[in-house]
Amino acid sequence: MKEEIITTREMRALEINAEYFGISRLQLMENAGRNVAVEISARFHPKETTVAIFCGLGGNGGDGFVTARHLACLGFKVHVILAGRASQIGNENAKRNWKALKSLRESIYTYEVPDSSAIPEIKANLLVDALLGTGLKGPPRPPISQLIKMMNETDAFRVAIDVPSGIDPDSGKAFGEAVKADLTVTFHKAKPGLLKAKEHVGELIVKHIGLPAEIERVAGPGDVAIILKPRRPESHKGDFGRLLIVGGSETYSGAPTLAALAALRVGVDLVYIAAPRDTAYAISSISPDLITLKLEGDHLNRENLPVVRRFLEKATAIVIGPGLGLHKETQEAVNDLIKEAEDLKIPMLLDADGLKSFAESKRRLETSVVFTPHAGEYRILTGKSLPENLDERAEMIRKTAQDLDAVLLVKAHVDIISDGYRTKMNFTGNPGMTVGGTGDVLSGIVGAFLAWGAEPFEAAAAGAFINGAAGDFVKAEKGYHMVASDLLEWIPKIIDNPMSHLDLKGTRILKD
Repeated sequence: MKEEIITTREMRALEINAEYFGISRLQLMENAGRNVAVEISARFHPKETTVAIFCGLGGNGGDGFVTARHLACLGFKVHVILAGRASQIGNENAKRNWKALKSLRESIYTYEVPDSSAIPEIKANLLVDALLGTGLKGPPRPPISQLIKMMNETDAFRVAIDVPSGIDPDSGKAFGEAVKADLTVTFHKAKPGLLKAKEHVGELIVKHIGLPAEIERVAGPGDVAIILKPRRPESHKGDFGRLLIVGGSETYSGAPTLAALAALRVGVDLVYIAAPRDTAYAISSISPDLITLKLEGDHLNRENLPVVRRFLEKATAIVIGPGLGLHKETQEAVNDLIKEAEDLKIPMLLDADGLKSFAESKRRLETSVVFTPHAGEYRILTGKSLPENLDERAEMIRKTAQDLDAVLLVKAHVDIISDGYRTKMNFTGNPGMTVGGTGDVLSGIVGAFLAWGAEPFEAAAAGAFINGAAGDFVKAEKGYHMVASDLLEWIPKIIDNPMSHLDLKGTRILKD
């Protein structure tokens, strides 16, 4: 059943990604409305049927407008009742389809209902619900609640578009008044709540609207859009996470620094870097924004763990590995630290030397974890080499993720992300990103999302897209003469406008 359902978050990401790949949401709305009209025309005769379509101000209402137009083309007498004023329609595609309806005065009658006193009396034997769809955010409010009540009390056949209004599409819970449909026509795949609310859904029909399966397997701007957290005026320090990065050694100070700066550019509130004393002082000198824990010795060891533990208890996520080194004492300390993070149920990301230190155990961890290996580190982690064929590679990674009960983000010219069930490929990025440090930037981005509380698979998919897109913008500026720190300034720009990568992607997306 996993492959037959799609959550509202996943559907939202998919629709945005479809636009990124050239399939507009206007096209999707047209296909949705036409499918509903075809389903109705297969069951009812136009000369014997009067249709009343109740529409909201968003995308679901837009589906209803399209349905009305196609039913009119098929000879049905159609009334469209808008729950609000036309000037309040917020969805641009819905607005365009409403404008089209206003020209069809002989076949479609339109009514604006800003409040319950304006609800018209219409005799119809077929009612269509296009009020809320997946846009439910709480109990329906007037006049929508009154329209739902009226629909339920009318002796007519009821059709819901996508999701019966008043039903949570993911849980199936009814919020106050909810439409009791005889037929629900949903799109692409069933939403999980539809399988749990059969008394409201009635017969369930799933219709395709032009979203090829391969788009569902590719990371894009939609993966970024669904992961972002709104910043409310009353937000305070800590609301956007505290990330602990354990890394650095006598040789490497840049790796944890890049990860930390990337996390700050994403928008995490606090980043702590636990590093050996001399390395920590070097890191502090790079930026005043960085908080360092100065550990005794030249590299991480078990004696450092009490200091690290105090900050681990404050953290909402931890990144282990950038520039850490592979001393025996360090590997022992890493595995102890992993156990402590498990006990505290703190999400973690293991990269580079942290991943290599963990590789000997290859056990399932008792907390959320993202591994970010390149092909060589994947071989260390699993003892297997990845095949060249992209589909075979993706399947091997999926099985490994399932075995480890973890999320894998395998870095390559095409990144592959899997949680053992879902798999996505990321095509952003370019050969200039072979320069050292771009993987550390990626760890910081994904770590920041984990610190926000993001689900690990979503954090990894969004992080891979952002990191690669940043590299693409740097290439457009500087060619292949980039360094990893060049990516940092592009992170917030891509987060604020992930669709901007459309100007650069060319033919690289969905390449063989």
